[in-house]
Amino acid sequence: MEIDIQKMIFEFIGGLGIFLFGIKYLGDGLQKSAGDRLRDILDKFTTNPFMGVLAGIVVTILLQTSTGTTVLTIGLVNAGFMTLRQAIGVIMGANIGTTMTAFIIGIKISNYALPIIAVGTFLIFFFKNKKATNLGQVFFGFGALFLGLSFMSSGMKPLRSFQAFHELTVSMSEIPLLGVAIGTIFTVIVQSSSATIGVLQGLYSQGLVDLSAALPVLFGDNIGTTITAVLAAIGATVAAKRAALTHVMFNLIGTTIFLIILVPFYKLIAYLEGSLELNPEMTIAFAHGIFNVTNTIIQFPFIALLAVIVTKIIPGADSAVEYKAKHLDPIFIEQSPSVALGQAKEEVLHMGQLALKGLEETNLYMNNQQRKHSELALSLEDAVNNIDRKITDYLVRLSGTSLTADEGKLHSSLVDIVRDLERIGDHFENIVELVDYKITNKVHITDQAKEDLNEMYNLTLATVKQALSSFENMDREEALAVIKKEEEIDRMERTFRKKHILRLNEGQCSGSAGIVFVDIISNLERVGDHAVNIAEEVLQKEDEE
Repeated sequence: MEIDIQKMIFEFIGGLGIFLFGIKYLGDGLQKSAGDRLRDILDKFTTNPFMGVLAGIVVTILLQTSTGTTVLTIGLVNAGFMTLRQAIGVIMGANIGTTMTAFIIGIKISNYALPIIAVGTFLIFFFKNKKATNLGQVFFGFGALFLGLSFMSSGMKPLRSFQAFHELTVSMSEIPLLGVAIGTIFTVIVQSSSATIGVLQGLYSQGLVDLSAALPVLFGDNIGTTITAVLAAIGATVAAKRAALTHVMFNLIGTTIFLIILVPFYKLIAYLEGSLELNPEMTIAFAHGIFNVTNTIIQFPFIALLAVIVTKIIPGADSAVEYKAKHLDPIFIEQSPSVALGQAKEEVLHMGQLALKGLEETNLYMNNQQRKHSELALSLEDAVNNIDRKITDYLVRLSGTSLTADEGKLHSSLVDIVRDLERIGDHFENIVELVDYKITNKVHITDQAKEDLNEMYNLTLATVKQALSSFENMDREEALAVIKKEEEIDRMERTFRKKHILRLNEGQCSGSAGIVFVDIISNLERVGDHAVNIAEEVLQKEDEE
């Protein structure tokens, strides 16, 4: 019998493509159905490592990828929303959550792949309702996942005729480390542990590999899935690098433990397969599930130790900025509104420091175009928005208490200043987007324009810094200095616009460079306006007194 190798390869890689697309589409549909609350789940429900594990499981089931959860977690650690210990819990949970795909595959419904796709397509194309289209996306992704699997399976069938493949599976049974290496490499290539498990389930169901060869591959796929987290942490903060290293260590330690107990583990899975009458796909799903759950149970008590080890391996100071609201204790609202008001002021100053840091990071990005600065700036903008919501809620609750006339004025000042700081965040986010546009479209800005931008940026930074200082100390002199500086910013903006028009007329710069330049100085001028608003709150209070 002649084997059509081209057909075999095309069916396998085409099936793999459809499978990966199905998982991505299914995850996107679930994520949209769940609303954009995945970050909130991770942010709110990771108060301790155990809750972190549960949050990791839930988010991974919704995203259909442990890598996605880990990358999201690294982003939160990078932005300071989550501590390393909380992140370790989430990463453990993500490893358990990813087994759900294997169990879905174990429910043999490949025969219904096409009608499931048809239902999904019908919901996407014939309904304008958001919920219906999201559900359609879930169905379509679900069906595509099984369609891809059936193509991969038929592509793998002829492998039984290859002597070399037979010898490889025998070697994998005899040398478990070979299986681990194959699982790791394949997962690194396709960037999806679910795909590796799907292929493994297909191979095992067709009798192309036996259980003793399949189990080490399964361990290897858990190691391979960590590579994306490692890539996500390159250029990130020290804390994020530690989170990625934890993911690698967790899976390496788990694989080492299971290689040591491979024989009893093999006997357990073989026993479960016989006694529960599991189909081959479900047998692999159970092995995958037991591996990850046991691994989490064994390592969970050592989360603090894991955190210490990765901190030793990756030394360095954590980000000095605290990104979560840290002064807003609701107990003060009832017990002592005046103390609560003081706490709210502290939090507003904290928010101001985040906005200032965001402006500084944006300035660095504008000058050196390193992605780490733009990522940190956008994370800071996120943090500013987060704290804005927390402070606003706190101040709303505080407005219902009995405040003196002076406290009432401070309360309304805080409301106004929070709004100004939030707008400063929006403006530096705009500048990041303008620099992104400049990089993407290879827009050239003249040296003179760069010099002008830096001069105006440095003055704007100094103005915001002084506005915050005047508010912290209720210093009238500093507030007046802010107004002087802001007048200088306005004058600069007018001068630089005129200089830009001259450059444009002389053909020194392009229209697109002009748009970027003018938009950046406009945003800086608006930041100056918000700094003045803060200073005027101080002057108003001084005048009233």
